[in-house]
Amino acid sequence: MQIDKLDHVNLRTSQLDRMVKWYTEILGLNAGYRPAFPFPGAWLYAGDTVVIHLVGVSDEAGAGSEGALKMEHFAFRARGAAKFEATLKAHGETYRRTDISEINTAAFNVWDPDGNHIHVDFYTDETTD
Repeated sequence: MQIDKLDHVNLRTSQLDRMVKWYTEILGLNAGYRPAFPFPGAWLYAGDTVVIHLVGVSDEAGAGSEGALKMEHFAFRARGAAKFEATLKAHGETYRRTDISEINTAAFNVWDPDGNHIHVDFYTDETTD
C-alpha cells in the first residue's frame, strides 16, 4: 500500500449553514455534489476535488473521549496570498501570518466558525496573485 495524497477532511458541526458560508466566502471553496446521505451535510470542493465533508449534528460537534477535538490543524497549499489576506481583512477575520523563509512559505493561520485551525500556505516567491 502507498498513500498518494490527502483525500478530504471530515468535520462535524452544529452550524452547518454558517460553516458552508465561511468556507465558500473566506477560503473560496465551492459547495457541490454530495450523495443523499440520511443526515445533513455539505461537501466543499477546491476545483473538481472534494476536500471537506461537513456533517451537520444537533449536539456538541467535538469528538474524542472528553468532547475535545483531536486534530490540531489541516492545511491547504494555495496561490494568491495578497488577495487572500485582503479577503480576511475585508471580513474582519482573525488570522496570524508566519513567514518561514527556510521553506519559502507564508503560512496563514485561520479558524473557522467552529474553531478548527486551518493553515493556508503560499510560496513567498510567487510572482502573481
